[in-house]
Amino acid sequence: MKKSILLAGAAAIALAATAAHAQEAAPMASASATETASGVIVYQPDFFAQARPNTALEMVQRVPGFGIVDGDGSRGFEGAVGNVLINGARPASKTDTGSSVLSRTPASQVERIELVRGGAPGIDMQGFPLVVNVILKSQATIQHVVNANAFFFEGGGEDLYGGSYQVTARDGDTNWSLTLSDGVSMSDSFGPGTVTRTNGAGVITRAETVDGYAKGGGQSARATWAGPFAGGKIDLTGRYGVNDWFQESVQESATALRTNRNVNDGDGGEVGAVYERPLSPALKFEGRLIHQFSSSEGAASGDARLAGVDQPQQVFSYANDASETIVRGQLRHENGAVTTEVGAEAAYNALDTRQAFTVGGVPVPLPSDQVKVEETRMEAFARSTWRMTETLTLETGLRLESSTISQSGDSDAEKDLFYAKPRAQLTWTPGQGNQLRFRVERDVGQLDFGDFAASADLQADQVFGGNADLEPDQRWIFEAAYERRFWGDGVVSLTLRHDEISDVIDRIPLVGGFSAVGNIGDGTYDSARLSLTLPTDRLGISGGRLRTSGTWQESSVTDPTTGRQREISGIRPFDANIAFTQDIQSIKTQWGFEWLRGFDEALYDPDSRTDVRLRNYRILFVEWKPTTDLSIRGQVNIWDDFTVSRTQYANRTTQAIDYVEVRDVDPRTFFQVRVRKTF
Repeated sequence: MKKSILLAGAAAIALAATAAHAQEAAPMASASATETASGVIVYQPDFFAQARPNTALEMVQRVPGFGIVDGDGSRGFEGAVGNVLINGARPASKTDTGSSVLSRTPASQVERIELVRGGAPGIDMQGFPLVVNVILKSQATIQHVVNANAFFFEGGGEDLYGGSYQVTARDGDTNWSLTLSDGVSMSDSFGPGTVTRTNGAGVITRAETVDGYAKGGGQSARATWAGPFAGGKIDLTGRYGVNDWFQESVQESATALRTNRNVNDGDGGEVGAVYERPLSPALKFEGRLIHQFSSSEGAASGDARLAGVDQPQQVFSYANDASETIVRGQLRHENGAVTTEVGAEAAYNALDTRQAFTVGGVPVPLPSDQVKVEETRMEAFARSTWRMTETLTLETGLRLESSTISQSGDSDAEKDLFYAKPRAQLTWTPGQGNQLRFRVERDVGQLDFGDFAASADLQADQVFGGNADLEPDQRWIFEAAYERRFWGDGVVSLTLRHDEISDVIDRIPLVGGFSAVGNIGDGTYDSARLSLTLPTDRLGISGGRLRTSGTWQESSVTDPTTGRQREISGIRPFDANIAFTQDIQSIKTQWGFEWLRGFDEALYDPDSRTDVRLRNYRILFVEWKPTTDLSIRGQVNIWDDFTVSRTQYANRTTQAIDYVEVRDVDPRTFFQVRVRKTF
């Protein structure tokens, strides 16, 4: 593995050197893309004109070497948001992600797009090495946009339809929007296949066909307003929506019929406000308030008829209520080459969950099936971005987090936690087109409150307990990245990373034969990511762009049951993809394809090991834009190799094999049609 990482690094360096030799002129060959002395690359609308973008999202998706990250949705705001800024600020809501805001922002409203690499004065990087800042025009506009989309599934899947309407208006510093949507939820992993189970002696005990489908959706409304207020600017947003989900899987043979269903209904909403006000030419205040709430209820059921005899029905039912409230304030001071930020954040989170498991109508007790988890957290932070020279930028910071997590219900527990999270990143831009970034940071993971409660996977005959003792993992991150830009919008980059992890989160054994998510000790994680964006005009393919990337990962931890070294659950050794797009201006069309190699992933449990294998996911699309206000897109997704293999142990200590079950599925090909019209 380490040899593969070194070979990847050598290949990247060789490729970058070749690109550098081929490019004697400045890397930003087009006047519509220029690199500033601080390493910020500014893209004018003309840079994207060939693609005829309808939205700001389509423009950002074409920024060379940049990929949108909308944040992980974890609790709190600091460190949990994405890498997209609008006019220098992040959205007022956590659920109203950067890509969501961009998708409803017409391309005609974009004045320019700035790609910030490694840090720049006045920009809150939130730990990202790359951030996009979309600057909007201020002239008076109003636009109405209607979207309609449909999904058509091959071979028995249920077709799905959705759409949205949005209106956005801007007049100087004031803007507002309203979005009404009827969304679609789906899974692309369902289709016909087989399930084969063999016992420890290799004898087949179950050979069944399997098929299934899933569908869902939701209706929501979101309104936003931003404008001058009390000597500054305020952004307001509000959203409310309802959603549903239905999933069914059927396994059968000549003597067996097994049906598993999962039904869920929920609702939720959010309100948010961001207030910014300059206190002096060099000092600015930002205050933020976010409140989210949601509730859901549902049930997973498993029915079986074996040799004509109905088996006791299994039902796992649940009801959850969750909320989060965040209050945050910060001061930003800019003094020439130095930007300093200080602030604090307070948050309250709660999850109240009620669960029940029955077999044939008889209740089966579970660890932590009636739980309320609450967290009160305070975080103070300070960070500074120092433009040391024209080629060197140093970003330093420190976050101090203090929290109290309490649990009540089946068991009562409370613990106080405190973590210091320092960070330093040095960015060196030795010449136009070249940049190196070095980062050292201590990071603390966010707990999933759902892990405190019981859960079930009835299709796999698995029921899990909850864990009141769970603590977040902590890791020291050491990272180095090299980026080379060439041929105007070509980019090659290599990122190497090493993590030293404490309190690794994985699965632990519980008494009574159950298992749960828990902390299993110290571990390590290493990765190498190599990516390339290559314009193909010089290769004779006009208007084309090739993007490819590969990620190598390696991890190590001690298994809590066997005491042996193994990888951390869910770490994929290798991932790769290739994508190509081409703009054909003569027919106002863009087409492209993407190939995802797939991955192998191992999930460890004291009583089983699950291996997930995905291969050869392909996407082909064509989009026609006959006018500036109309686009029609067709897309096909093809995937025919999805295997889940589960080895169940008869004894968790010796790991003697009880049976091995292989679920081999050919997911359905599906077609998507999307129409967008602007008025």
